[in-house]
Amino acid sequence: MTAHYDALETREQAAREADLFARLPGVLRSAMTAPVYADRLKGVDPATVTSRAALAGLPVLRKSELPALHKASTPFGGLVAAAPGSFARLFTSPGPIFEPEGRQADPWRGARALFAAGFRPDDIVLNTFSYHLTPGGFIFDASARALGCAVIPAGPGNTEQQFELIEAYRPVGYSGTPDFLKILLDAAASSGRDVSSIKRALVSGAAFPPSLQAEIKARGIDAYQAFGTADLGLIAFETSARDGMVVNEDLIIEIVKPGTGDPVAPGDVGEIVVTSLDPHHPWIRLALGDLTTALPGTSPCGRTNMRIRGWMGRADQTTKIKGMFVRPEQIAEIGNRHSALGRLRLVVTRQGETDAMTLKAETAAANDALREEIAGTLRAVTKLGGEVELVRPGALPNDGKVIADER
Repeated sequence: MTAHYDALETREQAAREADLFARLPGVLRSAMTAPVYADRLKGVDPATVTSRAALAGLPVLRKSELPALHKASTPFGGLVAAAPGSFARLFTSPGPIFEPEGRQADPWRGARALFAAGFRPDDIVLNTFSYHLTPGGFIFDASARALGCAVIPAGPGNTEQQFELIEAYRPVGYSGTPDFLKILLDAAASSGRDVSSIKRALVSGAAFPPSLQAEIKARGIDAYQAFGTADLGLIAFETSARDGMVVNEDLIIEIVKPGTGDPVAPGDVGEIVVTSLDPHHPWIRLALGDLTTALPGTSPCGRTNMRIRGWMGRADQTTKIKGMFVRPEQIAEIGNRHSALGRLRLVVTRQGETDAMTLKAETAAANDALREEIAGTLRAVTKLGGEVELVRPGALPNDGKVIADER
């Protein structure tokens, strides 16, 4: 039994980077045939975008912008030039956001994640993600079939009928949320149904805390986590190393300061930004709104791609203070205006019956003059007054949090 899906997973990182950025200009040209990318990337010469530094100079597209784009221009928000009929399936997600599925094999890039979780050709997989209008069920269905598995398209709910299918087909694998896996196992135990054939699982779409991981393992199921979205499919996945998540092939992942498109320092927590290299349906610097950090080195499992910690919270920390919205990008702007500052965190509290805010700023050059300058910038940028507290470098947590609402 091979340890890896293919040779791409174990190539030298330099070779992977060279391949990705050699392909990127062609993908950019394809993206720019769609009206939204044509406007956002106006003046960009795709031939010059052949490095991470050049990519970081392009504007980000925030996932929070997608509903408005899709309402303004159906069916794909002006982001896809290809006609709807050129795709295999057409979905919708809340927003509404309209997502197409490509015609190629493994269009959601999930076969690698299933392979890393121990799934193999000819395995039978119980897929409990929803098949109704949204892409979740088909993401895992198409991925399992690309790997050579047979799929039971169960969807969520209706446990009694699922027990009949499990007892008849004896699936070895499960894909779905960790919550529904527990519901299924609990219901089987209470009703005396046999689900013992299920030995491994790939879970996503909900938190999988250590307590639940331990419970699922105690019931004889080896469960792995995957991180993905309805727009992109599978982005990163756990492997046998159980040491972070390995980024999928054919994706360029950046981790940026929340509210900006600027890459964070190595090891810092930031927002995930994804560029995909499918020329038929490309995504260029899609900011997901999710936080993570890159892990140093390569995975002990032998896969050489970038690793991330996994989901670490939301980057969109916008809050309302005294009736005014304050956003992470405004805090980033304060940092841009004062080069002596490191990490920043705006702490929002209540003093009596009034909102109050304190900007904590790391700096090695603390003095009253700098504090007053920053206080002035804070007021200019946010239109609100607040205290400024200068702290030593490294004093603030490395958790990606820019605005901490403690009210």
